[in-house]
Amino acid sequence: MVRLALVLAAWLAGGAAHAVDDPYPWIAAAYLVKRDGAVLWAGQPDAKLPPASLAKLMTALIALERGRLDEPVTVGRGVLQATGTRIGLKPGERLRAGDLLTATVVRSANDACRALAEHLGPSRNTFIVKMNDRAAALGLANTRFADPCGHDREGQYTTAADLALLAEQVMRHDEYLRLARLERVTIRTLEGRSFTLRNTNALLGRYPGAIGLKTGHTEQAGNCLVALAERDGVRVMAVLLNAPNRWWNAVGLLDRAFAAAR
Repeated sequence: MVRLALVLAAWLAGGAAHAVDDPYPWIAAAYLVKRDGAVLWAGQPDAKLPPASLAKLMTALIALERGRLDEPVTVGRGVLQATGTRIGLKPGERLRAGDLLTATVVRSANDACRALAEHLGPSRNTFIVKMNDRAAALGLANTRFADPCGHDREGQYTTAADLALLAEQVMRHDEYLRLARLERVTIRTLEGRSFTLRNTNALLGRYPGAIGLKTGHTEQAGNCLVALAERDGVRVMAVLLNAPNRWWNAVGLLDRAFAAAR
């Protein structure tokens, strides 16, 4: 990972003298980089694209703003329809809302996300309405959600610019930042069944200062990432949508943004 970072950083630096609004068009279908809240570089930041599991940022935000994370949740039959990444929840099991949030953030588990959304909704469809209402309140004019967990759905889209704003809202919650940086964690049902979860973010433990923030992948969305890192009080965020080499590219962008802050 370190060697890859050096190679990509050199590549990025080579184009710095010709920097424009989109200095690195090969990186992703859309991307945006912020340092301490200010935009450094962006490519197609307002292009409407599928969000994949980056949609879970909104699910997490609604859960955190509601609070009551110690509240018990009974898993419904909707988890049987969850596809992709799952931890194997069974209908009728009970977990803390906070533990469902943990599995949603750390492992990007779609069954945990579905159970949490149906608890907060109190149905999947009513929760989607809440997601879109909150997006509108935040001024995310180019975002529309159609699935709490980010599965590919007709009419669902967002932009790198909107995701950066959503991520900044989520980052106000210390609990999200705590969860996002966990490399591994164990949660348990109230009946005692345990799940050991490994974070989907490959930067954690490998990239100095990495905090998170969320990964995503679907067939239509490709590889997506909101990467967040902090060094010496400087915080850098990179949003990448449909980025074939998201880890290489995120490392290079973060390195270059930190270097420019010196």
